[in-house]
Amino acid sequence: MISQFFVLSQRGDNIVFRDYRGEVQKATAEIFFRKVKFWKEDGQEEAPPVFNVDGVNYFHVKVVGLMFVATTRVNLSPSFVFELLQRIARVIKDYLGVLNEDSLRRNFVLVYELLDEVIDFGYVQTTSTEVLKSYVFNEPIVVDAAHLSPLGPAAFFMQGTKRMPGTAVTKSVVANDPTGRKREEIFVDIIEKISITFSSSGYILTSEIDGTIQMKSYLTGNPEIRLALNDDLSIGRGGRSVYDYRSSIGSGVVILDDCNFHESVRLDSFEADKTLALVPPDGEFPVMNYRMTQEFKPPFRINALIEEAGTLKAEVILKVYAEFSSSITANTISVQMPLPKDTMRASFELEPGAVGQTTDFKEANKRLEWNLKKAIISYHGFYIVGGSEHTLRARLTFSQETHGNITKESGPVSMTFTIPMYNASKLQVKYLQIAKKSGSYNPYRWVRYVTLSNSYVARL
Repeated sequence: MISQFFVLSQRGDNIVFRDYRGEVQKATAEIFFRKVKFWKEDGQEEAPPVFNVDGVNYFHVKVVGLMFVATTRVNLSPSFVFELLQRIARVIKDYLGVLNEDSLRRNFVLVYELLDEVIDFGYVQTTSTEVLKSYVFNEPIVVDAAHLSPLGPAAFFMQGTKRMPGTAVTKSVVANDPTGRKREEIFVDIIEKISITFSSSGYILTSEIDGTIQMKSYLTGNPEIRLALNDDLSIGRGGRSVYDYRSSIGSGVVILDDCNFHESVRLDSFEADKTLALVPPDGEFPVMNYRMTQEFKPPFRINALIEEAGTLKAEVILKVYAEFSSSITANTISVQMPLPKDTMRASFELEPGAVGQTTDFKEANKRLEWNLKKAIISYHGFYIVGGSEHTLRARLTFSQETHGNITKESGPVSMTFTIPMYNASKLQVKYLQIAKKSGSYNPYRWVRYVTLSNSYVARL
């Protein structure tokens, strides 16, 4: 049972606010933002996704820089509320095409109409875009995709001077095309979030992939879709290792620990030929979620070394090895490392010829930050064996002589990144077949791959 729902900008502006039950004070948005902005409890720098203030439970998730928040006084399952907030964001994006502050402000009437249909007196009714089309009648005001930030979702799929075709990420599922033409398109994304922990010597201690096959369809007539995956796909741990150096998007053995499918998916022939059959509903939806803990080749390796260089000095050497094809571009690469609490300042030295790299020492929380805006990775031979190497040296100065172990007081090193057209699991869409017989029906089909870092950590 949800008491309130609201959406805040990064500045704390209240863009959308709906009070469903009237049992929580109206100033919750301001209380929430002030608490999150200046969170200092439990030694943490960031507020947890759920916390309690004066008997009110606050749940929040961040979506494209916006904070989606729900409040309640009752004891609700956090997983339920987080899933609800994500689904509300997805429904709004389906209707508006573009989810950002501008689109929300321009379409506030439509957004409020959606919220009143999704939740009634605090109780969830439906989060299905297809079902909502029968009850929501306002037309969206389309926001020009050209005004999107270059760091928006579409930017993740840029490969050098080439851009992804189509406009699936910026098109409403209900808005009419200005030209009057029907746009026959279907988009499939394979999105994988990687979690890896490296030992101090560079060996992998833990590794996991959380992946999803996501689809968005603009096909008229709701035709049946058949999606074929790897022939060698198996579900359940079979004791085999899939660790090798083949192409990240080539066919090969793929062993998933477990998976689940959208309710529209039929598995009649999945065991026989690894084919999924479905009639895609309106809007963006996950066709299949999966998890993999078998060994896989990591896209990056991190090595970190810290050595004393005198009574009040130490030197940190960070090396990042990229182990994928030179045809792939990695975006939004960032490396962070906590430093000893007595660190007073840090000076940095990048490798000769380094371009697009920035460094910073966050004195408030004693953290080193190294950002690589864009790095095109090189490799040697057909199989990746070493790849390119990026190095940072940081010279630390301490405020007093440290008597503890510098290595134990530092780290671990963490890394975030996005790699378009790359998937570590090697799960592949072999073909996408549309069962509709029409001479004029020639839709555009596009499959995209993207790998994101979830928890990418190297111990010292």
